[in-house]
Amino acid sequence: MTEEAMLKGCLRNQAAAQQELYYRYSPKMLSVCYRYAKSREDAEDMLQEGFIKIFGQLTQFQNRGALEGWIRKIIVHTCINNLKKNRKFTESVDLIHASGVHIREESVPSIVQAKQVVECIRMLPIGYRTVLNLYAVEGYSHREIAMMLDIEESTSRSQYTRAKAMLEDILMKKHILPQYASKLELVAVHP
Repeated sequence: MTEEAMLKGCLRNQAAAQQELYYRYSPKMLSVCYRYAKSREDAEDMLQEGFIKIFGQLTQFQNRGALEGWIRKIIVHTCINNLKKNRKFTESVDLIHASGVHIREESVPSIVQAKQVVECIRMLPIGYRTVLNLYAVEGYSHREIAMMLDIEESTSRSQYTRAKAMLEDILMKKHILPQYASKLELVAVHP
């Protein structure tokens, strides 16, 4: 089924078209949800809530850009709203984890598998993980993140810096990031 036919069918509430849209995009969007969620079950709940919003707002998609990008944006906002509703991103973090770790700014060696890095990102406290995902993976600015999470822009910046330091520490302890690496480039961390 073409994307155009699928969209037209979804707008007419045709179950086959809605199923096609879901099956086509849900695996990628589940991985997006998983980066924000505490567990797989939470990620699945976020995904379902996101697709309910997608089907409800499909009339707003105006073919200005990729459908997948539009869907991803709704999914990310659904995840953030879920975290805000539960105030999970405001969990306090013991700064002892970030102390003594020097932030390095060079790329992760190519032997590092993205899956390993994503699993290490999931080990971060939810506040750090949320800001890191929004900034380094989704490409939002600290100003946009601050508005999304109802925090100060400086809080977003400091959470990102601490997240990066903590992630580097985790990667080194798991021997994923060799000691000789002089830089951690998080923009390369796309699942």
